[in-house]
Amino acid sequence: MAEDAPNAGAQDIHPARTEASADAATPPAPAEKSSSETLFPSLSIWPPSQRTRDAVVRRVVQTLSAPSVLSQRYGAIPEPEAEGAAAAVEAEAFAAASESAAASPASLEDGIEVLQAYSKEVSRRLLELAKSRAAAAAAPDTPAEPSAEVSEASSVTAPPPTEE
Repeated sequence: MAEDAPNAGAQDIHPARTEASADAATPPAPAEKSSSETLFPSLSIWPPSQRTRDAVVRRVVQTLSAPSVLSQRYGAIPEPEAEGAAAAVEAEAFAAASESAAASPASLEDGIEVLQAYSKEVSRRLLELAKSRAAAAAAPDTPAEPSAEVSEASSVTAPPPTEE
């Protein structure tokens, strides 16, 4: 019986759970959970704000003109030229993503998908720009047709051997 004494004191410390406290502790049923649209009714992912689009342009300029993996591999572009190219890349990517989206995304998830498409389009166009500039810079300045001297020299043949 002495062994039960410590347990008896512990029972007095913890109040018994009532039905009301048990209901408060249980999580809401799945039907009662609210969606992200209910929690953030004014949150709009697409289209991005002009401030966000300007930040994308600044980042693309930095990637093209400053030391980066892309500029190290394909060559850096002077900043004034990179600014124009970056603005074009961003505008083309925005237009392409906007075409893929409906007039207004139906849900937050749709907006996220369009934003991901926009991001991928910026990256793809940035890489295409860097590759095309590197290819143009690597191409030697050769004329489209060989010069007349080269074609004449290649058409000259040795005279036929004479029979004696």
